Amino acid sequence: MPKQLNNQPSAIAGAVVQFIELFEKQFPTTKISTVDERFTSSLAQQTMIAGGMKKKDRQVKGNVDKISATLILQSWLQSRS
Repeated sequence: MPKQLNNQPSAIAGAVVQFIELFEKQFPTTKISTVDERFTSSLAQQTMIAGGMKKKDRQVKGNVDKISATLILQSWLQSRS
C-alpha cells in the first residue's frame, strides 16, 4: 500500500483501495495482500548499481519499476514462510 514516510496513506492510496474493492467484488475467492512498498525504488537503484548496470539503463523508469516489483514480490514471498 502506498504510504508517506510518516506512515500516512499517500495521495494514490485511495485509488489503490478502490481498485482492491473492485477486484474483490469481481474475484471474491482471491485473497488480496498489501505490502509496504516504500523505499523499493531506492533499493532497486542500489541493486542495479551493485549489478553493474550502466547509468543510462538505471535512468529508465521502467527498469526501476521492474526491479521494484521483483523486490516487493520477494518480500511478500519471504513473509509467507
